[in-house]
Amino acid sequence: MTRAIVRPAELDLESPGRRDYFVALEHDSIWGDHLIPLTVAVGPEAEAGRGMVAFGSTHGNEYEGPVAIKHMMADLDIGAVRGRLILVPVLNPAAFRAGARDSITDDGVNLNRAFVPGAGKPPLGGISHRIAAFVREAIFPHAHIVLDLHAGGEVGRFAPGPSYHASDDPEQDRLTEQIARWFGTKIVIVYQNETPGLLTSEAERLGKVTLGAELGWGAAVAATGVAHARQGLLAAAVLGDQMEGTLAPIAHHRSGDQVKAEMIDRACFTPTPISGLFEPLVACGAQVQAGQIVGLVHDFERIDTPPWPARAGVDGIVICQAWGARVRQGQHVVVTGRIRPFNH
Repeated sequence: MTRAIVRPAELDLESPGRRDYFVALEHDSIWGDHLIPLTVAVGPEAEAGRGMVAFGSTHGNEYEGPVAIKHMMADLDIGAVRGRLILVPVLNPAAFRAGARDSITDDGVNLNRAFVPGAGKPPLGGISHRIAAFVREAIFPHAHIVLDLHAGGEVGRFAPGPSYHASDDPEQDRLTEQIARWFGTKIVIVYQNETPGLLTSEAERLGKVTLGAELGWGAAVAATGVAHARQGLLAAAVLGDQMEGTLAPIAHHRSGDQVKAEMIDRACFTPTPISGLFEPLVACGAQVQAGQIVGLVHDFERIDTPPWPARAGVDGIVICQAWGARVRQGQHVVVTGRIRPFNH
C-alpha cells in the first residue's frame, strides 16, 4: 500500500473508492513536515456533509484508539462502505512521537484544548492549533458522526467507557446514546461541557453526533479497551448508515448491566489540597456513597501526619482515580459519577 503525501488542500474526501494519505503540516522548527495518517473510503450512497470520522491520539500517550483504528483500516472492505468513513489513527503526530499527552517537543500545547477561535492563525499558529484548524476546515465538513478515542494516559485510571455531552436535540441524543451503549462497556459516561477547546465540543457545536471514550490508562495498550473501541467504531459506522455490517452486542451491553454515570457538576470531582502519594481504597467502577473515603493521600515530607482522606463527592460510581502514585495539590484524584437512567 502506498500513502500519498499531500497538503490539506489536496485531500479528496468525496470521490468514490479508498485513498490512503499522509497529510503534511509544516513542522514548526525543522525543515520538514508532521505527517498525519488518514484513510478515506467513500461508497456509492455517500451524501455531502455526511460521514463518520474517527480520531486516535489526540493526546500522544493514549494508545487504544490508534490501535483500534489501525485494525479498522486493515480490515476495511470497500465493498461494505455505503457512505463515507474517515479514519485518522494518529491525529497528533507531534505528541505521539514524543510519547506525551501534549506536543512537548514542539509548541507544548494540549491539542484537546486547541479548538478555539483563531486556531491556526497568529498568535495561535503552532502545530497543535494548525491541526485543530485542519480538522475544522478539511474534515468536519464531510462528517456528521465524530469519534475521538482517548485513554487516561499517565493522568487517570478510568473504568473504560464512551463519553458524551447531553444534547438538546432528541435525535442526536438518541443516536449518541445508542452508539455509546454498543461499545459494550460497564459504564457510559456523560460529562461536563465547560472545558474550552475540546475537539468534541467543537464537533457538537456544529451539530454532529459526537462521542469521546476513555479506554485505558498508564500509557499502555489495554486489550479490553481495544476490543471495546473496535466494537464502538463498527457500531458507529453501521448505525450511522455509513457501512454495511452485522452487529452483535458484547460484554456488558450483551448482559444488560450497563450504567450511565453523569459527571457534570463540581461535586463529582475530588481535588486534593496537598501533594503526596495517592493510595486507592476502592476499584474504578465501584459504587460508593457521598462522603465515603475512597482513597488516601500520604504526605511523606510530614511522615507522622495522617493521610488526607479523599472522599466521594456524590452517591454513584467511581469513574476515574489518579493513576500515578504521585499527585499534586489541586489534582482531581477521584471522579464520581451520579447514576442516571438511560434515555432511550
